[in-house]
Amino acid sequence: MSREPFHTFHIPVMGLAFTVDTPIKVARFGIDSVVSIIEDKLVEMMRRHYCHERSLKYVPITSKDFDYRARRITDYLNLMNNIIKEQIETLKKSTFEIGSDVVKYFEMLPDKSIVKLAYERMKASTNVAEKEALLTYLRSQIFPGRIDVNIMTKVDKNNHGKDGTILPDSSDALAALRGYANSELKNSSVIFSAGLNPRLFNYLDKFQTFHARGPGEFEKEIVIKVSDFRSALIQGKYLAKKGIWVSEFRIESGLNCGGHAFATDGSLMGPILQEFKSRRNELVVTLHTLYNAALINKGITTYDHPHPLRLAVQGGIGTSEEDLFLRSEYGMDRTGWGTPFLLCPEATTVDDATLRLLCEADESKVVLSKNSPLGVRFNYLKNTSGEAEKLERIRQGKPGSPCTEKHLVSNTEFTKDPICTASYTYQKHKLAELKTLELSMNEFEKRYSEIVGKECLCVGLSNSAVKKYRLPPIKSVEGVTICPGPNIVYFDKIVTLRGMSDHIYGRKNILNNGYRPHMFIKELKLNVDYLQEQASEKDVKAKDLLAFGNQLLTGISYYRSIAVKISAIEDFINQLSKLERRIMKMLSESADLVLQPT
Repeated sequence: MSREPFHTFHIPVMGLAFTVDTPIKVARFGIDSVVSIIEDKLVEMMRRHYCHERSLKYVPITSKDFDYRARRITDYLNLMNNIIKEQIETLKKSTFEIGSDVVKYFEMLPDKSIVKLAYERMKASTNVAEKEALLTYLRSQIFPGRIDVNIMTKVDKNNHGKDGTILPDSSDALAALRGYANSELKNSSVIFSAGLNPRLFNYLDKFQTFHARGPGEFEKEIVIKVSDFRSALIQGKYLAKKGIWVSEFRIESGLNCGGHAFATDGSLMGPILQEFKSRRNELVVTLHTLYNAALINKGITTYDHPHPLRLAVQGGIGTSEEDLFLRSEYGMDRTGWGTPFLLCPEATTVDDATLRLLCEADESKVVLSKNSPLGVRFNYLKNTSGEAEKLERIRQGKPGSPCTEKHLVSNTEFTKDPICTASYTYQKHKLAELKTLELSMNEFEKRYSEIVGKECLCVGLSNSAVKKYRLPPIKSVEGVTICPGPNIVYFDKIVTLRGMSDHIYGRKNILNNGYRPHMFIKELKLNVDYLQEQASEKDVKAKDLLAFGNQLLTGISYYRSIAVKISAIEDFINQLSKLERRIMKMLSESADLVLQPT
């Protein structure tokens, strides 16, 4: 059975570059983190960087090599794993001195941790024998954080051989999964985000590393990021029927998160977590029954008891009180802290110019954009070098990006093979089509802005590492795109790793001096703003607005029922009432639309 982590939080995946080497920075302190592995070119560049930095032999894996995508990922993960093993061995042998990494390891732990208490006892002890015994014990309790990987299930284009035929099992997501499966990582997990991908999920069964070795024993675990209980049940059942156990569901806010934002039907985080809490046993029993049935069909020994199933939550957490509430009230096993870590260079990889923009960001600079080529809303920081590069191409009359990586190709309006909506080729065709339509000036400008607003994420989300480590730019495209969650506006200072852990565990406050609403209120406001935006769209049906708004009102009713458990109860209730009035006004107007004669 895998060892339970000492820390109660993990660092989720952020973009492509921002956590691409986070394990090398934080794993030696026992902190789990997640690496995006879908962009194999960036992965290979990082492998070269760390080989050179550590004077290791570097043998390039080129695009001409067999199965190069998977091999690049395997070799980079193995390199990270070896680096972290060396770091841990060094840590175990080092002296307990003020400012040393071994002291930092224990001082960052949560105060109520058994190991942290032993550390404090060692510091206070004047008995030489006891002190030495405690030091020996403490060194035995130094474990690395997990190297977890993320695969966005929607990023799964097919790849072709020289003769134009589709290469078997070579799509982007399958190659990434194979690269991870073939790595030496143990006590690790792959996190699937963005929904069910049957081809990818079916491919899991080909690798023994994802199957249980015994009760609760997995070499590599499956984690699925979900937005609600229904999604967890559907995806969990799909895999259980194939004899694949999901070890964790990672619940993320639909809108109060970084990167791609998936607006739900108006369901809010609090009620969603309450459903997980009340139906957790049902989820476990359902999946265990289907899982055992699948094992019987395969002729594999079944398990009398379900394997452990963890629940984690992330998206907009900003204070130790919120963190503790999520774990104590809803029984969450872990919490994910993403966006605030963008201001922690000891943990994430953000270039200096973008780091300054993050520190200065206010609510006007973080927007729910339509810039993603995937057609999914995207939380986006304005005024980045990536945006400047895009606007300059528009000013020159050449909107669109050179599509070098092609991970997000999906559109076949104008071409036989899919192309990316952020590419120069697509935007040229789409703008030419736009000019043939008889549209009002306002409608033309709106559609024009949406077309040219699409931004290359494959390169833009990679370039922070390119700039930070002075790597060769990809096809001379140097602009950085970054996708923080709305939570970034409440943090305005570069912070140390120790400072972040102290903030998470309530030993320090690194929030700025401005007003910050409770995370539940912030998410509610984001949903009300989204409802307001949808109400202004011509093609949105009034009945859909009513359903969304009524779901928000149901959430508000739930929040009133738990308000006594919130520390700033008066402000919490006042904000609920304020947002409720906004919703009621919009619903009233929508109801009028429904009642109008056609």
